Amino acid sequence: MARHALLILVGNRKAAAVDVQKTLTAWGCLIKIRLGIHDGVLTDCSEKGLIFCELVGDDDKRNELTRKLNLIKGVCARQITLDLEAQDEE
Repeated sequence: MARHALLILVGNRKAAAVDVQKTLTAWGCLIKIRLGIHDGVLTDCSEKGLIFCELVGDDDKRNELTRKLNLIKGVCARQITLDLEAQDEE
């Protein structure tokens, strides 16, 4: 069974966070797991962050979510598909 991950690197959290959040919320039915990571705490938050999502749904919808995130300035989104069955066939 294939698992689909989406990695989102946000370069300017203050400027991009609202648009990233709106996009992820709009496509929330595709998101099984979401984890946000950034350096710093309290008053020393980093401007860069990484969001990890496990996605469900069909390829077209996952690709459209990735495309929409990449349209946001300062955001880089990439999908990764892992499949142990495909690896076993090699």
